[in-house]
Amino acid sequence: MAAGLAEFQAAGFPMGAEPLVALDLVDTEALEAGKDLIADEARHLAWWALQADRLPDAPPPASSATRRLRSVLRELFDAHLAQRVPAPAAVDDLNATAAAVPTSPRLDGWGAGARAAVRWHDDYHGHPALAAIAGEAIRLLADPRRLGTLRRCGDPACSMLFLAENRRRVWCAANVCGNRARVARHYSRTKA
Repeated sequence: MAAGLAEFQAAGFPMGAEPLVALDLVDTEALEAGKDLIADEARHLAWWALQADRLPDAPPPASSATRRLRSVLRELFDAHLAQRVPAPAAVDDLNATAAAVPTSPRLDGWGAGARAAVRWHDDYHGHPALAAIAGEAIRLLADPRRLGTLRRCGDPACSMLFLAENRRRVWCAANVCGNRARVARHYSRTKA
């Protein structure tokens, strides 16, 4: 079963369990605080363990490869939000990451127990989980309706991104930035 926001927060990640792992990956860097939440190997592995149920079965990729994809995704998502053209190298890197692990459909089982599955081919030295995340990002960036729900947290001091599947959602997490905003409103009312 996929980890929920509570599990991510218990592990020290303010965000997690977004509909796309690509957004969870981008949110492992708190830009406003200059914090890389997966900088050390233990935290890197903890993040991948939380995502294991949502990705192809494979050992976690190297930290450097994870951070490189995160940087590419941040550039592309920020470019969309700022309504600017991203660096061409970012698009090339995203496509290369996705292409490095082609997939093929496969039939697992037979009869009533048969199911369609996907085989990840890592013959080109790519990483299946990174390719899956890149594929998610490609599908998001190519879907104008869904891409229109991509938001940055309403807290100006927060860099977290999310899909606002509910139009009323303005905070990365209600119990983090949403709570800060409620406390600030309460303080300003009581101070006056």
